[in-house]
Amino acid sequence: MTILRVANLSLLVLFPIAWFAPLMRAGLLPLFGLHEISVISGMQSLWESDVALALLVTAFALFAPYLKTIGLALIHFNLLKRKVLPILSWLGKLAMADVFLIALYIVVAKGVGIGKVETAWGLYFFTACILASIVISTLTAKRM
Repeated sequence: MTILRVANLSLLVLFPIAWFAPLMRAGLLPLFGLHEISVISGMQSLWESDVALALLVTAFALFAPYLKTIGLALIHFNLLKRKVLPILSWLGKLAMADVFLIALYIVVAKGVGIGKVETAWGLYFFTACILASIVISTLTAKRM
C-alpha cells in the first residue's frame, strides 16, 4: 500500500508538469515554424473563443484528474471512506476522455491538410499520468 501512496502523491506533482508540457506542435505551413500547444495554452485560447468548451476541457483536463488524485490520497490515509472509490474511478474516465479529444483534434487537423500538426512528448506524458491514476485506483480498490 505504501507504493500506491507514493505513486499517487507523485501524481500531484506530475499532473501540473503534464498540463504545461507541449501536447502538439501546430502551424499553418511548415516554413513558418510550429507553435507548441499545451493543455494550459489550449485552454487559454478556448477561454477567448468558446467558453462552454473551455469549461468542459478545464473540468476534464484539470479538475477531474486532480480531484481523483486527492481523493485517492485521502482514502490511502484513511481520511475518506472507501465507498467513494467508484466515483473516483469515474473521474479518471473523464480525464481519459480529454486525451481522446486531443487525439481526435490531431487526427482531424492532419486530415484537413491545410496546416501541419505533430504530436509532442507532453501528450504521451499526460496520457501516462492519466493511465497511472487509473491503475492506482484499480489496485487500491483490489487491496481494500
